[in-house]
Amino acid sequence: MSINTTPAWQALVAHAAKIKPLHLRELFAADQQRFYNFSLRLGDILFDYSKQRLSSETIRLLGDLAQAADLPACIERMYSGEPINASEGRAALHVALRQYDDVPMFVNGENVMPGVRAMRDKMRFFCDEVRAGHWRGYAGEPIRTVVNLGIGGSDLGPRMATAALSAFSHPALAVHYVSNLDGADIAPVLELLDPRTTMFVIASKTFSTIETLTNARTARNWLLTHAGDASDSAMARQIVAVTANPEAAMQFGIRPDYIFEFWDWVGGRFSLWSAVGLPLALAIGMDNFERLLAGARDVDEHFRNAPPEKNLPILMALIGIWNINFLSAGNLSISPYSQSLHFLPQYLQQLEMESNGKNVAQNGESLGYATAPIIWGDAGSNTQHAYFQLLHQGGRLIPSDFHAFAESDYPLPGHHERLLANCFAQAEALAFGNPDATSALKLCPGNQPSTTFVLPRLDPYHLGMLVAAYEHKTFVQGMIWGINPFDQWGVELGKKLAARLLPAVEGAAPPAGCDSSTAGLIAHCRTLRNKHL
Repeated sequence: MSINTTPAWQALVAHAAKIKPLHLRELFAADQQRFYNFSLRLGDILFDYSKQRLSSETIRLLGDLAQAADLPACIERMYSGEPINASEGRAALHVALRQYDDVPMFVNGENVMPGVRAMRDKMRFFCDEVRAGHWRGYAGEPIRTVVNLGIGGSDLGPRMATAALSAFSHPALAVHYVSNLDGADIAPVLELLDPRTTMFVIASKTFSTIETLTNARTARNWLLTHAGDASDSAMARQIVAVTANPEAAMQFGIRPDYIFEFWDWVGGRFSLWSAVGLPLALAIGMDNFERLLAGARDVDEHFRNAPPEKNLPILMALIGIWNINFLSAGNLSISPYSQSLHFLPQYLQQLEMESNGKNVAQNGESLGYATAPIIWGDAGSNTQHAYFQLLHQGGRLIPSDFHAFAESDYPLPGHHERLLANCFAQAEALAFGNPDATSALKLCPGNQPSTTFVLPRLDPYHLGMLVAAYEHKTFVQGMIWGINPFDQWGVELGKKLAARLLPAVEGAAPPAGCDSSTAGLIAHCRTLRNKHL
């Protein structure tokens, strides 16, 4: 039975008709304890959803919807290592990557924890050596720059976390990220680097991703050209791989000892906690990386055991479903009030939109209802001078997630208090507007729903909690919508077509069956290139 035909879904449809006419001003006026009734604390994290357009009845009915989707059983299937990624026949056991060593977790009857522990130990030894200056390049000088070459899940997670935790970074070890196939991404980075002190981390689950391998070949050629007669030493010590396909990495020329493996039961979007996090661990140290894992692990335990009405990730997921499917909100604005966290919107775009941006159920049938929202955002007060005008007066229903930190990671006098004031003021203005405006031009209607996360500080432990909460939110929504959040066939189509068109772009005739628009675009580019040769 499709979820939208269940009594639980239909009850929410009827309930939404009663809620839609209500303004947040009315909801707050009717309940003086609304903040306390609609907020949740998990450790030192506060999750305030009192500015969402909902009531206690909404939460109860959403809980019924989760039961109708058999959510508790779905959660247990994930934790037990069942192949919940059905289209690829794989488990999705990323929670094992941050579990305690003595807690067995199984995939296909095999306890995966010894392998997880061994990889953490290998990462620790390597990170300690590099950070201490003991790992040396072909000229005998210590490594002082690390460049991660990856894309998607092999880039966005560690890139986001490295920027977020920059206050914890090694003072003499710079970490860069290159993902785009465009030469304009890698070329300016290489211009800044010293080949004698640079290490490349090639991160690709399959070790076949065209963007990553193109950049990897460019980096390898750059390094070996500079190394000259010492190219064997450079190849051995200055290029390492993170992959689930070690054989392909060895064919590329990387030594087996310098291949950091992860597994096919780790989805790319959920792989920050694996060896994919190696550049992050190099930046912040393995002790801090373990603290990141600890924060995520505590959310894992909470997610698995807390009842839905007191369960942070489940509430996040249910509120999102309420906004999308019953209040018809197609967007979600992400506003972290921390410049260090400015990559969070990008990271969540992939996590949620690539996971749940589907309109076909796992059985291949059309869903007939919306799924993942369009996610966009930026850091803090920058957003107020960019798109918040539309949120306040644009006439569209656009929920927002705000992220605030009680303490700054870069405390300068007079900055953080103003930043917090702006965060809380924007959430207040979106909710309540200004009904007493002196003119229609100045009227802000309000009634824009938002959630505010308040964390004590931006440190590894609390970042781990936040990211794990969003991961579980994504999983819960996929289970309720009846889709598989762990595949991405839409992404694969573009890759396939690009490989088909490449010979034509390079100068061959367009492939058979090529449409006139695509053929015309290729021909025009070829004409322009020939004109300027």
